[in-house]
Amino acid sequence: MSDLYGISNKQRGRSFLAGLSFCLFVQVAAQAQPLMETGSQKPMPQEWIDQDTHHKVICLSRKEGNNLSFYFHNNPFIGDKMVFYSTDGKGKKLWTVDWKTLQLQQLTDQLSPMNGEIVAPLSKRVFYQVKDSVFATDLDTRTTKLIFVFPADFRGSVSSLNADETLLAGVQSGDEEKEILKKYPEKRDFFNRIFEAHIPHTLFMIDVWNGELKKIRTEGTWIGHVQFSPTDPALLMFCHEGPWHLVDRIWTIDIRTNEAKLMHQRTVTNEIAGHEFFSPDGKSIFFDWQIPKGQTFYLGNVDVRTGKEMKYAMTRDEWSIHFTVSPDRSLFAGDGGDSGQVAKAKNGRWIYLFTPAGDHFESEKLVNMKGQFYKLEPNVHFSPDAKWVIFRANFEGKEEVYAVELKKS
Repeated sequence: MSDLYGISNKQRGRSFLAGLSFCLFVQVAAQAQPLMETGSQKPMPQEWIDQDTHHKVICLSRKEGNNLSFYFHNNPFIGDKMVFYSTDGKGKKLWTVDWKTLQLQQLTDQLSPMNGEIVAPLSKRVFYQVKDSVFATDLDTRTTKLIFVFPADFRGSVSSLNADETLLAGVQSGDEEKEILKKYPEKRDFFNRIFEAHIPHTLFMIDVWNGELKKIRTEGTWIGHVQFSPTDPALLMFCHEGPWHLVDRIWTIDIRTNEAKLMHQRTVTNEIAGHEFFSPDGKSIFFDWQIPKGQTFYLGNVDVRTGKEMKYAMTRDEWSIHFTVSPDRSLFAGDGGDSGQVAKAKNGRWIYLFTPAGDHFESEKLVNMKGQFYKLEPNVHFSPDAKWVIFRANFEGKEEVYAVELKKS
């Protein structure tokens, strides 16, 4: 028997069962990824939907110990794998997580403290430093090679690898800096002391293949944030570290000619520019720009060839400690900040997604970070496919690495 629309009772029953099945599927999916407040319980499930933003969050570092993703301007990706640090009571190790399967693999097993955060995506290696020695570990075979040993009279630290993976770069400082850091381990105590001491710092390079050390530039000031261009093997960026309102911070140097070039000149009292990073194509440098400090907020951009500048405005709450840009430069992300940061934001503890709209950003909140203790800065990265933003957090009571999906769930 059919109704006026020609639908039989049997057909109607099938439609009802199909609808019921769909509802049950949605209910099961919701149970698998619960809608909940981020950081509301310790531990959190491995995946959940942030109840304030409706974006899916997953834990990438599903292992014991404290786990940290890389600093915001250090690329962590080699193919489908992301490198991260783990400390599990047996020292600091490098691990990888497969971006497709979430499978974890331990890369290094050094007993002494290590640092580096340098990946070589072409040769599929990871570079790092243990005391006075620089090593490289192959991602596939996990074989490790000694690259360089610093001489006793020149103990430096490597921090970047150039685009063709032939040169490492870093900074060497005088013993006075090491003594200050040893005596005053907290940033609030050592920061101004190092700046005011005018300790000589030397930029250097190490040839990856023959171990040759070459000094590039020595200055009687604090040098940091050394970064090679992602596309130009001869272009190196560094900063004059210290209180941002007292330094013209962002510089590049051509390692073929040793010609140094200031990238942004401050023009207003208390203007600051910092936390600089290269665009993916290497043609420009982005930086946190406040004119003046703590009052108006922008993400600045300067062309490394022409010096032409532009900026995107944002609100006080949208300001972030660190920013990053997607591979195609169409999207940006920020890690927010608490009221103790320079912006003094009242509601800034979020992971943000930013879309350029003319001269300003339009923002979307991705993760509520109200449970984050911001002494650990989240340090955002886009995934290679630009569908996720990776960050580190401590809202579970220990440090973990997470990813939030840009598509709403």
